[in-house]
Amino acid sequence: MYAQMGSASRGSADWLGYGMPVASPVVQERKASTIADDMLRYVEGDRSAFDRIYTSTAPRLLGYLAGLLADRAAAEDALQQTFIRLHDARDAYVRGADPLPWIFTIAHRVALDELRRRRRARVRLALTDDPLPEPHADLDGSAAGSADLPDERLHVTLAALAHLPENQRAALLLTKLEGRSVAEAAEIAGTTAGAIKLRAHRAYITLRRILAKESS
Repeated sequence: MYAQMGSASRGSADWLGYGMPVASPVVQERKASTIADDMLRYVEGDRSAFDRIYTSTAPRLLGYLAGLLADRAAAEDALQQTFIRLHDARDAYVRGADPLPWIFTIAHRVALDELRRRRRARVRLALTDDPLPEPHADLDGSAAGSADLPDERLHVTLAALAHLPENQRAALLLTKLEGRSVAEAAEIAGTTAGAIKLRAHRAYITLRRILAKESS
């Protein structure tokens, strides 16, 4: 999914000016309406609607989680936890509303739980002389280096993304890659629109600095 970004003719940071191909407002509205219909059916007891919700949202959620966690296995586990929590919280769904921001909010919180767990683990590992390295993954959820990227610069850019603070990384992933509005990104991340703008801007500046150093 994310591996489709970029081309050999683009500069190292050109991808920051665009994200995933974003559908037209009409197509977006149709997709949101379809998912909302399936969500309503699921809430009302139609178990088959869950399969359609999973099929239509899981790839994008996995890409987002992989970008946040930089770990294929952890992203897959977080994806499953997201849908378990969705099932448990289905009665809280506001009927008729676009469920995507709500589902992304659940995924975001699952990822934060995993990142907190990692921080606690690092504290324990810091007491030893041989800390374990963190495994990395590409943004499409595949193991780092396993996918044939169309542009070496893209690979460098994605590697640089892993060095950002988690809140900046989330802001950039949601707005630039996932194509969410600032308001939606703020809702998902549990913060304000101003904070999202600031975090995305800082992430952009930091990435440009890292990429400039890599190309020098």
